[in-house]
Amino acid sequence: MSDLFVSWADYYEIVEKLAAAIYRSGWEFNQIVCLAKGGLRVGDTLARLYDVPLAILSTSSYRSGSHGRSTLVFSRDLTMTTLNLGSRVLLVDDLVDSGVTLQKTIPWIHQHYGFYVEEVRTAVLWYKACSVIQPDYYVDYLPDNPWIHQPFEKYEAMEPKDLAQSRFADPAQG
Repeated sequence: MSDLFVSWADYYEIVEKLAAAIYRSGWEFNQIVCLAKGGLRVGDTLARLYDVPLAILSTSSYRSGSHGRSTLVFSRDLTMTTLNLGSRVLLVDDLVDSGVTLQKTIPWIHQHYGFYVEEVRTAVLWYKACSVIQPDYYVDYLPDNPWIHQPFEKYEAMEPKDLAQSRFADPAQG
């Protein structure tokens, strides 16, 4: 298993490929729910392209600095600017690794917002073979289950002071 390294340019191209794949399917949705943190950029871009409301569900399943999993935790509510959740929901994340997060999020949405929701479909950039669930839409199927290094990953090992002491140091402060 080798690691997959993704640049910013590659990342946005993959997001655009996902948008095109969803469009070609002909399915019309009226709400996007993205899983934070990984799905934030994907959800934001798709919400802008499709001009539909974006809701955010914060989840946590990876331990900081580790490839291992911890207990899956959901936020109490969705963050959204609409009064109700849409009836046709596109649930987006950056990737489906084990698939547990997507698998458990769909019933969570139905349990908490099921009165409004008729259908939920899933979309991710990367779909790993080790997943217990196949997303409805994805760009790359990864049969070797590589660890994916996304361009924003560098911020996980950085602190604001690192930037302040770098090329962004304030010359007026001496």
